[in-house]
Amino acid sequence: MADNLLWYDAPARSWTDALPLGNGRLGAMVFGDPVSERLQINESTFWAGGPYRPVNPDAYRHLERVRELIFAGHYVEAEAMAEEHLMARPIKQMSYQPIGNLHVDLLHSQSVTNYRRTLDLDTAITTTSYIADGTTFFREAFISAIDGVLLFRLSADRPHSVKCRISLGSPQQGRLIAGNASQLTFCGTGKAEWGIAAALRFAFGIRVINNGGTLSFSDGVISGDDADELLILLDAATSFRRYDDVSGDPDGTIAARLSKASARSPELMRRDHMAEHQRLFRAFAIDLGSTSAANETTDRRIAGFGGRHDPALAALYVQFGRYLMIASSRPGTQPANLQGIWNEETDPPWGSKYTTNINLQMNYWLPAPANLPECIEPLVEMAQELSETGRVTAQVHYRARGWVMHHNTDLWRATGPIDGAKWGLWPTGGAWLMAQLLDIADYLDDADSLRRRLFPVAKAAAEFVFDVLVPLPDTKYLVTNPSLSPENVHPHGASLCAGPAMDSQIIRDFLSLLRPLAVSIGGEDGLVAEIDRVLPRLPSDRIGAAGHLQEWLEDWDLQVPEIHHRHVSHLYGLYPSWQIDMDNTPNLAAAARRSLEIRGDDATGWGIGWRINLWARLRDGDHALDVVKLLISPERTYTNLFDAHPPFQIDGNFGGAAGILEMLVQSRAGEIHLLPALPKAWPRGSVRGLRLRGGMLLDLDWENGRPMKIRLTASRDVSTVLRFGGRRHKIELPAGESFGGDGGTVFG
Repeated sequence: MADNLLWYDAPARSWTDALPLGNGRLGAMVFGDPVSERLQINESTFWAGGPYRPVNPDAYRHLERVRELIFAGHYVEAEAMAEEHLMARPIKQMSYQPIGNLHVDLLHSQSVTNYRRTLDLDTAITTTSYIADGTTFFREAFISAIDGVLLFRLSADRPHSVKCRISLGSPQQGRLIAGNASQLTFCGTGKAEWGIAAALRFAFGIRVINNGGTLSFSDGVISGDDADELLILLDAATSFRRYDDVSGDPDGTIAARLSKASARSPELMRRDHMAEHQRLFRAFAIDLGSTSAANETTDRRIAGFGGRHDPALAALYVQFGRYLMIASSRPGTQPANLQGIWNEETDPPWGSKYTTNINLQMNYWLPAPANLPECIEPLVEMAQELSETGRVTAQVHYRARGWVMHHNTDLWRATGPIDGAKWGLWPTGGAWLMAQLLDIADYLDDADSLRRRLFPVAKAAAEFVFDVLVPLPDTKYLVTNPSLSPENVHPHGASLCAGPAMDSQIIRDFLSLLRPLAVSIGGEDGLVAEIDRVLPRLPSDRIGAAGHLQEWLEDWDLQVPEIHHRHVSHLYGLYPSWQIDMDNTPNLAAAARRSLEIRGDDATGWGIGWRINLWARLRDGDHALDVVKLLISPERTYTNLFDAHPPFQIDGNFGGAAGILEMLVQSRAGEIHLLPALPKAWPRGSVRGLRLRGGMLLDLDWENGRPMKIRLTASRDVSTVLRFGGRRHKIELPAGESFGGDGGTVFG
């Protein structure tokens, strides 16, 4: 499928030009240099440090005094005290680490012609081809989710032409072990960080298989000479088993996988890899139209997107987001972190961790509507593990039941407040994660199964909320204190505050989703009673003097030091929540729009991604497309389509892709709104396999901005309303049945 192709006429000059491969666990960046190829390798469980519990036994003793200072308006003093006494020890978390590099140096002329480099999203295979010395050389690489290894294949159109030198390197401590002329393994250890000793061992290795020619070994280098074809199989593993268990055998693990893969033909490996990838990738399709711009190389399309009509690039961006999700979040692997699974730095930006005050959640806005439900599984497992580690933090720091997560976590499921009080002392990360997962369940064919699995974790998260909310003096309200509105500074020169809008919105969503689940579970009268006690006492959203939605209980928004702040935390109620919408709360929707106008469209990559979704919920498709153009630009998108925060953060990819889908279809309980924010520039198009709340799949074609063909398939009994503009059509569908209709007939 040419529409799902990234292609270039030059090799990667930097890491953010290289092309990503992954099977959820193993990742590679392929540079495509014709003379000196590099594949940079990651493994999702290779992090600094080891099992640790960053709690601060001194914290609770000072908590009440910090609360008193905040309620009294002494914010700077409160923040200073919190910085000294309430933060986790250590105050930093561990970072995600690169494993190493595979280097392949080709022994032919450095002068090449007819160069072409591609990543086919439909096959999850990268290729490099060129002519040197009159010979056409060809390479392809993929990482198989079936065989668990990377396959790198080098060939030429003339016999005996493949001559290269193959080596491994790593920025980590370790040593190279040569089994024989066809095997190399690098074994090492992770690094200590922030006073936490390194506990992980790792290994990555290769097996080289030649068709023709010879293999030899000397000084850590495998030489392949005069081959018709060379096949390099690569794998990596660590001793990680669980956040509290590092007893694995990485050497034995990779030896077993490589031996098994070596006995398989590359053709069978390729076939099985493609079939497994396409099982997921082909479950969804999108077409927004095409122009001659689609014939350009991908880097030139990005450079020109803002100034010319290239709707196919927006569709490609969506499919690239889906590709990245498949490649970085599969059952049995870790969730996608700040960079998915791709990182070359031993000191990566923000540790390449899981930032849980927007970024982790944004990573998982896409897979449900984009029909990748099984890619959510790693996030569910993470939530279950966080409920274990977060229980200790809740008890030690707050003397509270249940569990808490603040604004970051890592492989070791650390949950304490980190970095500094102005960023980290935000106690609502766990509630947001649970609200998101309970909402995601509604997209699934078997929603009840996930909800019941989540219930013990969600109940415990609610218990923490009940215990940590405190009365706002002289009011009926219950608020979080200390907290903050991520990661903004209010006019009093501090971030700490009581009851920021985002906290109340998140808790309202979470408890509103948990209540019907508790009722259906049965025997949870106490939990239901606590929810009913708390929900009415959460502060309502407030409209400020400038007609904006207030970020805090106080009308501070126009006095903040950074009025164009990247976060739009107080607009959570508009998206991803449905608390604010154009129909039921028009005054709040207008206030949210005013806040967006004040805050501005330009931001970090992920900040722009969030804004696309917000403008889509405001049903302003032309404005949303303007924001898409800000995102898909050289300032915010690297040549390989990675999001540029800058630097690289993958949440912008996922958030931007989700935003484009939100422009096309919006689903909620009892309603499916077709083309709610369709820009004039996309008058015709189609989507296939768009997943909706209520466990439905939608196929939709539109022309001249109007639905033409609609097909809705229900996995559960459905009662909903199809909506286009102001027109509505009631649909009742039993499980397993479909509705098909012509848009003109359905909507008149």
